[in-house]
Amino acid sequence: MNIKLASLLAAVALLAACDTAPKDSGNGSLNGGANTGNVNNASTVGGPGQVAPGSQQDLVVNVGDRVFFGTDKYDLSAEARATLDRQAQWLKQYSHVTVTVEGHSDERGTREYNLALGDRRANSVRNYMVAQGINPARVKVISFGKEKPAVVGSNQAAWAQNRRGVTVVD
Repeated sequence: MNIKLASLLAAVALLAACDTAPKDSGNGSLNGGANTGNVNNASTVGGPGQVAPGSQQDLVVNVGDRVFFGTDKYDLSAEARATLDRQAQWLKQYSHVTVTVEGHSDERGTREYNLALGDRRANSVRNYMVAQGINPARVKVISFGKEKPAVVGSNQAAWAQNRRGVTVVD
């Protein structure tokens, strides 16, 4: 559980570190590198450090965008259900948002096996959200199997982070 919390905090810190102001291109672009105070800006609202409501960053920072699975499992743990309950509430608040649930696995096993397992994981997440009242048309699924690891490595810690379902704002 501590590894999951540390990983989530690391992901949030990584996203925060990636948020930089656009450089002035000198071509008269809309922002031109200056903070215009425009509240309709897609990346920030009200200034640096604040996220746009209903955005991927809002989901990651305020709710959490991923749940984790056991080895060769696609059933949802109590912790995963708690995260998905928060995601469902967030989706109800932002009723215009559609999402894609990505199913992932660790590197062990064949490509075909892991694609199928990733699909079962993504559908497990989707089915839970639908059971919480989210319109099925708002939630797509895709499986990446072992093709897009979150953490590179051949050890238990890396494998645990790669066995996941990730909710991505479309």
